[in-house]
Amino acid sequence: MIIATAGHVDHGKTSLLRALTRQDADRLPEEKARGLTIDLGFVYDTQIAPGHTIGFVDVPGHSRFVRNMLAGVTGIRAALLVIAADDGPMPQTLEHLAVLDLVGVREGLVALTKADRVSPARLDAARGEVARLLEGTGLADAPVLPVSSTTGEGVAELAARLRALAESAPAPDPRGNFRLAIDRAFHVDGTGLVVTGLVQSGRAGQGETLRLEPSGRDVRIRGLRVQNRQAEVARAGDRCAINLAGRVEKADIHRGDWLVAPRVAPASARLDVDVRLLATHDRPLKRDTPVHVHLGSADIPGRLFLLDRATLAPGESALAQIVLSRPAVAAAGDAVILRNQSARETLGGGRIVDPQGVQRGRGAPARLAWLAALRGRGRAAALQSLLEGMPGGVPLGALDTAWNLDPAEAEAMRARVPVVASGADGDAGLTRGHAEALRCAILDALAHHHRSQPERAGPDRTALARMLPRPCLPAALDAAVSGLVAAGEAVRAGPFLRLASHAPRLNAEDGALWARAKPLLEAPGRPPVISELAAALDIAQDRAEALLARAAMLGEATRVTPNRYLTQATLRRLADLAEDGTRQAADEGFTAAEFRDRSGLGRNLTIEMLEYFDRLGFTRRDGGTRKTVRPAGTVFGTGDGTGTRAAMQTHTLSGRGSDPGGPHGLQTR
Repeated sequence: MIIATAGHVDHGKTSLLRALTRQDADRLPEEKARGLTIDLGFVYDTQIAPGHTIGFVDVPGHSRFVRNMLAGVTGIRAALLVIAADDGPMPQTLEHLAVLDLVGVREGLVALTKADRVSPARLDAARGEVARLLEGTGLADAPVLPVSSTTGEGVAELAARLRALAESAPAPDPRGNFRLAIDRAFHVDGTGLVVTGLVQSGRAGQGETLRLEPSGRDVRIRGLRVQNRQAEVARAGDRCAINLAGRVEKADIHRGDWLVAPRVAPASARLDVDVRLLATHDRPLKRDTPVHVHLGSADIPGRLFLLDRATLAPGESALAQIVLSRPAVAAAGDAVILRNQSARETLGGGRIVDPQGVQRGRGAPARLAWLAALRGRGRAAALQSLLEGMPGGVPLGALDTAWNLDPAEAEAMRARVPVVASGADGDAGLTRGHAEALRCAILDALAHHHRSQPERAGPDRTALARMLPRPCLPAALDAAVSGLVAAGEAVRAGPFLRLASHAPRLNAEDGALWARAKPLLEAPGRPPVISELAAALDIAQDRAEALLARAAMLGEATRVTPNRYLTQATLRRLADLAEDGTRQAADEGFTAAEFRDRSGLGRNLTIEMLEYFDRLGFTRRDGGTRKTVRPAGTVFGTGDGTGTRAAMQTHTLSGRGSDPGGPHGLQTR
């Protein structure tokens, strides 16, 4: 159990810890010389509560060092508030208590120090002052214990209370991917680079690979100490020291950096928060306010933008977005503390709602509805609210990130969603009612398209999405379309989709000419450009262009460059080559040269084809390599105009459904 000792300067925090543990939390020479805690101090004790290790974080009490104090408490769940009986509550007492309340500390004790220096009457008066101070805070019911570090008065009772607190404390929540907020980095002779901090979530063990943020460098756990003892695993709530192996130096790591599991999303500079302005603040907060943001062990300048109102009155809460001057790692539920631009006054604080705030439309109704659903409620209730309020699908990947779900937790969440549509752009969750409405909307859109343009095969994916009455996630659209194709209600013709009952035809003259052109376009080697095709058919170039345009409207051909069309069979063959390249290259991806050698297209046409695949969302470029990100059958059909049928799955509230597509036809690849 980790406990933060907080309180005003010279109220005896360090002396009290020395009396409790016989250890000195001041570690810096300047601290010892001045008798003043400047930076975080740490003491670990195994005697107060045998069988338990209690870690004390001794935070600075001087106003000049509040930023160091904040580095030690944003992940703490219990506190020892120290107040001198002769002085009573002082300015830093008030600020420290406000901070503890803002970060959600609900367990703790109050030590009324220097009890030997005051009369019984003053001691009673100090008790009353403390009781009034604690009213309305998370520590309102905390026991107040008079103690003296000089005479030992009350120290034994305080130790007994700490023992009871440690023994009754629930185990830390183990959920989430591993995240550690770094507060120190140093070299140890014979060991190497060591970082220390509090584990905010998850667990990690010896030999595991982690990532430093925001630098993105990979490191490995070479050694591990938890609560100052050798350990194999560090868990949420542990204070630990980790010996790192990897290509990283001490100069590369700073207080406020993070050590995280590979699955954790990269650091973000936009954090959507539920923020509360302290009731003691003397004026409202404006919509756009410069602030210092304390998150984990970091102190980062930024700006606070209110999202649902123009001003925030003292004591009120609101949704806001913090735009940081540099990125930070965060997850929903993390505590943030806000100080003013000069970092001399605590303004308020709150909790992260979504760590991946959007740059555009941050105050749009749909975005506010998303944040309102996530705000101040459990995950199950939030998910249900989102499913009901988002007929176009809930982006489950965004929830994975916001809630820092590990793979098992992410899978468990999907098992609770009525319908899960999977695609290259992530999973979309829908209610069965919304899934059926989407299916019907697609059928209606196709019917309307055929009535208005009977000579065309149908809309492509982008056009179809625009025709729907409301936006939907790409994964939901892809899965719904796949369900219609699998059920025989729709047919893919290259990138186009049509109803199975719709049968566009070329006229007799164009049909005869197309019968001669098609084999030329599908011949081995480089497909001809329009001028070459016109010469081979002995027709004018504009006649060839008109023929190819009509064939494209019917889904028989596709224009991939300004002067070249390909048949659906050729497109599917090239798409299959790209999929084969992705499978063989595994994580590295395939290069343009490799695709050129496989396809025999030549350098220029290879680049044009790959760029066409990129535009369709079939491949994704990463530097000099590419990977396929959507199945070829989903994008191009079978290549012969007959469409595709794919095996599908669906999730239900009781687990994985046994029927391949469910009753609504929205299916999962």
